[in-house]
Amino acid sequence: MSRGLIWATTDDLTKNKPIVLSLYRQILRSLNSPDLPLTHAARLAKKAEVRSIFIFGAEEKSVHNIADLIDAAKYSLSVLKRGHLP
Repeated sequence: MSRGLIWATTDDLTKNKPIVLSLYRQILRSLNSPDLPLTHAARLAKKAEVRSIFIFGAEEKSVHNIADLIDAAKYSLSVLKRGHLP
């Protein structure tokens, strides 16, 4: 991301798109893990929650907020891979 800028440029958004899509897909796949103590309905609810978070995050234009959202997604993914709910 560009240094010294508060708002994300199109270049910043283009660089982040593959990272965000990858995190989104990995989180949705991790929710299907049999290690998680979730019923089918709870899994669907969690997936809907993830979708809504990523939809609202897609509207974000602040460089710092985008970086924070990516860090939070990476942390949530690591927790899910350990078999726990974030």
